[in-house]
Amino acid sequence: MTDHQAPGPDVAPGPDVAPGLDPDLDPDLDIPDPRDPRPLGDDRLVFIRPVLEPGGKVVAGNFSYYDASEDTAGFEESRVRYAFGTERLFIGRYCSVAAGVTFVMAGANHVFDGPTGYPFLSFEGDWRDGLIDDLIARGPGRKGDTRIGNDVWIGRGATVMPGVTVGDGAIIGAGALVASDVAPYTIVGGNPARVIRARYGPEDVERLLTARWWDWPVAAVSRHLPELVLGRPEQILSIARAEHLLGPAPATPQGSTS
Repeated sequence: MTDHQAPGPDVAPGPDVAPGLDPDLDPDLDIPDPRDPRPLGDDRLVFIRPVLEPGGKVVAGNFSYYDASEDTAGFEESRVRYAFGTERLFIGRYCSVAAGVTFVMAGANHVFDGPTGYPFLSFEGDWRDGLIDDLIARGPGRKGDTRIGNDVWIGRGATVMPGVTVGDGAIIGAGALVASDVAPYTIVGGNPARVIRARYGPEDVERLLTARWWDWPVAAVSRHLPELVLGRPEQILSIARAEHLLGPAPATPQGSTS
């Protein structure tokens, strides 16, 4: 597997402005404004990034949306559970998150190294004080950040567990419980989620991960919608090369935050 094929997005942390904002604002185009949370005027399609808490534990790229029509609170309150620790959730660009999808963070994990898994650490006072030093001495036991790639479709009612990395172009079936990493351009479903099939063969996956269409300026994306929606991976790579849209390959495997 090449670095390009390593599952996961390359959404960087740091400033709460996801990469690529300027190219995604083009006054000459009649397209949704990525700064407008509700481009359709209702909760069926809500852009994630503009509704996030500044400096919070969730970072999302432009044009990624979720269906909030059944929610009673914001994205972080309704969709991100047990975000008690330092772990963060990174979501790439152009992702589709259906109603009822939840992201379970590492704070949900109980320590079960010994005979009991009861969360004594959750209670302030003698219980926490009597345990914290030993847990620190044990060292990290959490699974780390959760990373959702670019152009990922997550079906209704799916649950993504802590520390999971979902590769670019993956599809997660409705109701799936995703407890392990999902490779780019792979369709998974079930509980626990298992591979149903690959969307493309290895060579085509490599072409798409090289072209990285989600990093193109929005004008180029808008210009090539027929190829992006109905075309083939070789067409997308050819366009990227012909129009000099190929950026430098990620310096670290996808999913890195550095």
